[in-house]
Amino acid sequence: MKKTYIILALLTLAAILPIFGKGNQLTCSGSTTVLPIAQATAEAFMDLHPEVNISIRGGGSGVGIAALQNGTVQIANSSRRMKSKEIAAAKAKGINPTPYAVANDGIAMVLHKSNPVKNLTIAQIKSIYTGKIKNWKDLGGANLPIVVISRDVASGTFEVFNEKALAGAKVESSAQLLASNNAIVSTVGSTPGAIGYVGLGYVTADVKICTVNNVSPSETTVKNQSYPLSRQLYMYTNGKAKGDAARYLLFIQSAAGQAIVKKQGFISL
Repeated sequence: MKKTYIILALLTLAAILPIFGKGNQLTCSGSTTVLPIAQATAEAFMDLHPEVNISIRGGGSGVGIAALQNGTVQIANSSRRMKSKEIAAAKAKGINPTPYAVANDGIAMVLHKSNPVKNLTIAQIKSIYTGKIKNWKDLGGANLPIVVISRDVASGTFEVFNEKALAGAKVESSAQLLASNNAIVSTVGSTPGAIGYVGLGYVTADVKICTVNNVSPSETTVKNQSYPLSRQLYMYTNGKAKGDAARYLLFIQSAAGQAIVKKQGFISL
C-alpha cells in the first residue's frame, strides 16, 4: 500500500510540474528590426536555461510598446527610444518603461542593384521621400522614375528615418508602405528604380547600399555616429528587469550575446 501511495504522489508531481514551469515564460513583442536578435539570443539562452521558455513576436516597435503599456508582454522590442507621450501613457497605467540597449544599427539606404547612383545626401533623400525629386536622372542616374518604398507608421525604423532623414516631413502619398524589413529588401531587389531603407542586419546581396553624405554604415561610423542614420536598438521592461528577464537581458549584453548580435549582421554595443 505504501508503495502505491509513493507512485501516486510521483505521478501527481509529474502532472503539476508543467504548471509551475509556466512561471518561466517570457513574452517579447515589437520591432521587426530587433526580431532576429531576439530570436537568435533567445534560442541560445534557452539552450543554457531549458527551464525558461521565451516567446518572440514581431509587429513593429509601436505594437511592442503598446503591449508593454497594456501589461501583456514582459519585454517590448523597439528600434527607437520611446516617445515621452508613450512613457506618460504607460505610467498612467502603472507601467514604468525601462530601456536596455541591445545593439547598435545603421539604417541602410538600399537601391536596386542596377542603379548606378552610389551616394545620396540627407537633403536628396528628403526630396525623394517628399516627392520633390521623382526621377533618378536628376541624381546622376538613369532616366527612370523613382519608386519610393517606406515602412508603415508602426515601425520604429520609420520613426528614426522620419526624424533623421525627413526632419518630420510627410512621406509622399504615392510611396509604398511595407510592414517589414524583409518586405522592403524583396521589393527593392525586384523593382528597378526603387529605393528603401532597412536595418543593417537585413541587407542582402539582392540590393545595393548607397552611402549617405559619402559615409558608409559600418561598425566605426555607426558607433561614432558619423553615419547620419545611426541608432541603437532596445528592449524595454516594466521597471528594472528581474528574474528570467534580467538574466536574458544580461546574456544579450554579454560577450556571448553580442557575438550573436554581430552574427545577425548588426553592430555590437
